[in-house]
Amino acid sequence: MPPPLPLAGITVVSLEQAVAAPFATRQLADLGARVIKVERPGGGDFARRYDTTVHGQASYFVWLNRSKESLTLDLKSERGREILDELLAGADVFVQNLAPGAAVRMGLGADELQARHPSLIPCTISGYGTDGPWADRKAYDLLVQCQTGLLQLTGTPDEAVRVGISVADIAGGMYAYSGVLSALFTRATTGRAPAVEVSLFDALAEWMSQPAYYTRYGGTQPPRVGARHATVAPYGPFTASDGKDVLLSVQNEREWVALCTEFLGRPELAADPRFATGSDRVAHREALDAIISVRFAELGSEEAMKLLDRAGIANAGVNSVHEFLNHPVLTERGRWQEVKVPGAPTPVEALLPPAALSGVAPRMDPVPAAGEHTEAILAELGRDPDAIARLLAEGVCR
Repeated sequence: MPPPLPLAGITVVSLEQAVAAPFATRQLADLGARVIKVERPGGGDFARRYDTTVHGQASYFVWLNRSKESLTLDLKSERGREILDELLAGADVFVQNLAPGAAVRMGLGADELQARHPSLIPCTISGYGTDGPWADRKAYDLLVQCQTGLLQLTGTPDEAVRVGISVADIAGGMYAYSGVLSALFTRATTGRAPAVEVSLFDALAEWMSQPAYYTRYGGTQPPRVGARHATVAPYGPFTASDGKDVLLSVQNEREWVALCTEFLGRPELAADPRFATGSDRVAHREALDAIISVRFAELGSEEAMKLLDRAGIANAGVNSVHEFLNHPVLTERGRWQEVKVPGAPTPVEALLPPAALSGVAPRMDPVPAAGEHTEAILAELGRDPDAIARLLAEGVCR
């Protein structure tokens, strides 16, 4: 029999929606925690309706909600609130990313919860923090990308663009996950259950630290340079003769000499004063990129990558998402595993969690339908079939 998962026995109750909180709790579920996802009656988490591309289910929802139990509960009703409080009395962690101030208005703020349930770890995920001048503002991923300056670093000189994934939400979910793990460890070693708070703004602000230092102490922010690196050159994509883009990266002087000598066939460039240092190469990026582009135009992408490999220069083809799906690093290492989704005739393929623990197989259970576990959870809380039927008929749980 395999050993128990690291978080087996831990119960998480989550009032979650969209991306950040569901990402945090899904990772807890991967490690064996029981995650009870409390959803609105009549539709549940609105992320269920973002799209219908995965056998009728939303791609975001399928990604973020495997291995959870779904309970629908009307928290505006007195009995719905009573059921939630019963769940929290037996829970270890409570995660919520409700609208600004909503949890406090419902009596679910961290201080009030810990007064009622001293061993409970409350985790609040907000947009801009629960205090300060922006505490009451709504925050979605792209808004936070704008406010942290990330949008101004991403794109071309002519146009700023959003990062192609929900990077602020993912950052917030990652810090909530690690914060909850830290709080569980603190509780286990000291008996104290600290509350956890993460804002999307603070999470992405941390990821913006390098350009923040560069801007504060250099006087100007890094420029938008498309797929090229703003402060390292050469570091970006070049088009081979077969039309495939190949990205290369030179990180130090040894690699620069190797690129000139073994790939470009122009060893004299290594001593060219325009390119003598990393800063010089960035300053003369346009001239340098033109030289490298000429060489790439003489080579097919496979030949170019082989020459770069031989020279010890890091490189990669610029893949489409279709090419990523069939990447040998995933397929040959068994990184895809089947997960069931509601109403689908066949399972979908899901990626295993990135952090592999030796001897531990992560939990990869089905994605729940809205309210799928409502009756079972109510029975577990002591409701008899008649009481459950009344709660369902009256819309408290449906």
